[in-house]
Amino acid sequence: MSLAVRVIPCLDVDGGRVVKGVNFQGLRDAGDPVELAKRYDAEGADELTFLDISASHEGRATTMEIVSATAEQVFIPLTVGGGVGSVEDVDRLLRAGADKVAVNTAAIARPDLVAEIADRFGSQVLVLSVDARRAGPGTATDSGFEVTTHGGRTSAGLDAIAWAKQAADLGAGEILLNAMDADGTREGFDVDLIRLVRAEVSIPVIASGGAGAAEHFPPAVEAGADAVLAASVFHFGTVAIAEVKDALRGAGHAVR
Repeated sequence: MSLAVRVIPCLDVDGGRVVKGVNFQGLRDAGDPVELAKRYDAEGADELTFLDISASHEGRATTMEIVSATAEQVFIPLTVGGGVGSVEDVDRLLRAGADKVAVNTAAIARPDLVAEIADRFGSQVLVLSVDARRAGPGTATDSGFEVTTHGGRTSAGLDAIAWAKQAADLGAGEILLNAMDADGTREGFDVDLIRLVRAEVSIPVIASGGAGAAEHFPPAVEAGADAVLAASVFHFGTVAIAEVKDALRGAGHAVR
């Protein structure tokens, strides 16, 4: 378990611009990724996550130029995901300046990819991104949560908690846990989901989806998150990174 809680802004990039919507629909422009990355670095973010949200959906690789430009401007760890489907993709992203790589859809299709990446580059490089939602009628999962792909558009037919555990066993270094039901709603993190995953894995869990105010962050950590990630509240100035750290500190959690 890491001692200090990490606060991580997420840049969802589509067509070279940072965007944000509700449940990945109705996307709004939130600015230039390189400029936002510089701002967050200056404001005290502990890490940055950069997700090319249309990459898997459109079947293309992540935009290397933006990754390189972002990496040149920031001095905090950079995680990049979107359309990562092979060990070669990971190699390219690390060479472009990423410190860690997030894998989602391709790992669901072929779980061995998790082990292959971990074996080649080390577990610390590999973040498994899990887009989880409450299972709908007709989808039986033991935990009540299922895995989705393509920005929450498609059910993967997997139990989200079991998949997180399997990936951890295969060598994933962290779980980026995206609560799809909460995404963009600004009503708070899905603490039930965080608690269930925390009970099954010993690797760090990054909570994502639903942040709307500074007071939403401490409950995610109390539920078991090692790091908290948010996008729209930071991009549109609703909450500052310093406010999140103050709220976490005030709730008794160590921050950097």
